[in-house]
Amino acid sequence: MRIGLVTEGGYPYVGGDAMLWCDRLVHGLDQHEFDVYALSRGRHQETEGLVPLPPQVGRVRTAPLWTAADDGVAYGRRARRRFAECYGELVAAVCAGAGTERTGSARAGVGSARASEIRSQDAPADLADRFGSALYALAELAREEGGLVAALRSDAAVRTLERACRAPRALRTAREARVPDLLTVAAHLERALRPLSLDWYGDDGLGGADLCHATSGGPAALCGLLARHFSGVPLLVTEYGVHLRSHYLTLGPDAATPAVRALLGAFHGRLAAEVYRGAEILTPGNAHARRWQERCGADRTRIRTVYPGMAADRFTQAGESPDRADPHTLVWVGRVDPAKDLVSLLHAFAEVRKEEPEARLRIVGAPSGAEGEAYLGHCRALAAQLFPDEAEGAHAVGDNPVSFEEIGAPDAPTLPDAYAAGAVVVLSSVVEGFPISLVEAMFCGRATVSTDVGAVVEVIGGTGLVVPPRNPRALAEACVALLRDPERRERLGAAARARALELFTVEQNIAAFHGIYLEIVSHCPVRRVVLDGSGDPLPFAAPAESHVPGHWTGPTPRALPRSLPTWATNAPVRATPLATEGAR
Repeated sequence: MRIGLVTEGGYPYVGGDAMLWCDRLVHGLDQHEFDVYALSRGRHQETEGLVPLPPQVGRVRTAPLWTAADDGVAYGRRARRRFAECYGELVAAVCAGAGTERTGSARAGVGSARASEIRSQDAPADLADRFGSALYALAELAREEGGLVAALRSDAAVRTLERACRAPRALRTAREARVPDLLTVAAHLERALRPLSLDWYGDDGLGGADLCHATSGGPAALCGLLARHFSGVPLLVTEYGVHLRSHYLTLGPDAATPAVRALLGAFHGRLAAEVYRGAEILTPGNAHARRWQERCGADRTRIRTVYPGMAADRFTQAGESPDRADPHTLVWVGRVDPAKDLVSLLHAFAEVRKEEPEARLRIVGAPSGAEGEAYLGHCRALAAQLFPDEAEGAHAVGDNPVSFEEIGAPDAPTLPDAYAAGAVVVLSSVVEGFPISLVEAMFCGRATVSTDVGAVVEVIGGTGLVVPPRNPRALAEACVALLRDPERRERLGAAARARALELFTVEQNIAAFHGIYLEIVSHCPVRRVVLDGSGDPLPFAAPAESHVPGHWTGPTPRALPRSLPTWATNAPVRATPLATEGAR
């Protein structure tokens, strides 16, 4: 079948580590055809070029989200009126007030009948329908007129947004928005709605695919919604990091005013709900992401949890050699930034040293941006303060029990070597999605101590110790318990490796998506008509049943007895459902 793969900020460009699973998926499903539609996040991403692509990738189309030139489209009077109506309906659904505020208005003097009418008009389902209808109406306008960029940047868009914010039943926080807030929100909406102006949705693009696979929520999933709206292409949405959650974390109290945060949070919440409603199947990467999707209105019967596939072969040697570990060493591996809470780890290690004086801590990782550089400097200074250099004699050079290293250093030449050096691998994060470093440690057969954040408990599954975040004492006690019990370390490490090989490999990820592709297409009609050499329809390049193990030819049917009624002899032959069931 032909897959339209929509990515954002990663694959197929060099350096898109967050989308490495896409590359493995495309290489693994060589029986399908892929067209990649990439939304880029910066100029550097496009200038670095593409990763090597397999022959099943037909083409790559790119659209930048980081910039958008004025499309030069001048609307006529009728188009301007139509834009004002559609955009006004969209922002009115975004600004609509919450139930508690409507109750307050009833108490302020609105009659009970009128309050009931207000509640029925602004029910969540009605607001979702209004938002979706306005979104698709804007997309149709963009298709007919050639784009929305100029219209979304116009003064008319800002005035329309202001009227929605000043409406009687708007959010209380929205009614407090000032001109700078309105300009900020309008600019953000223009960037978020850029996929509406793309020319990807015809029969020569996403509209000609058998299936659209959006590899994230937000803009990528919006492209899939439009392909579904214009051409009826079924949509599959994969979220290994929930886009709505990322928005909430990025736009904190220090980053924007309350009005901006309320309006943008409402917009992204409505968009996420529309994506979850329009997708045939959702594939979160863990139960943590699944709960977010369900709370945003996703139908749990259409959710399939698919863990991200990781290459396990590079960790085989470390996993099969547990004796390489230093029995007194703790190891932390990852990207250095404040969310990893290395400060708590250092304080916990101070407690560990009181119980185990020979213990050492190796922190292996590179800083993440300027903030990570500053945080790493702070952690180095704290380590020097907590652990003065130790020397055996008055004339010997001291040595600090905490070391800061990067992959490629003499003591940690490769990532498997870094994990293999320690008896216990520690994760001290306060915020975490899917803990990749934890899975890598499990592949290496190492016992782990982790904080209870994100999908940690789901990943560990009882093969490691889990403690509350921001609790150095609990972290220290768990580390000491494992350092003092080598048999328990070995037992937990072996169980962790077995669990990782069962759940988190590339092979299980590819097999899961192959089955989901077949499941979706089995329920959705194939629009693309391709003829074979004899002129007969050929819906797929390779029929799905050709990849199901087993024999398809059954025993030769016997002649029907004459006693059967006429309707039985004329009954149409039904296709066996074995192809779909065997692929699941």
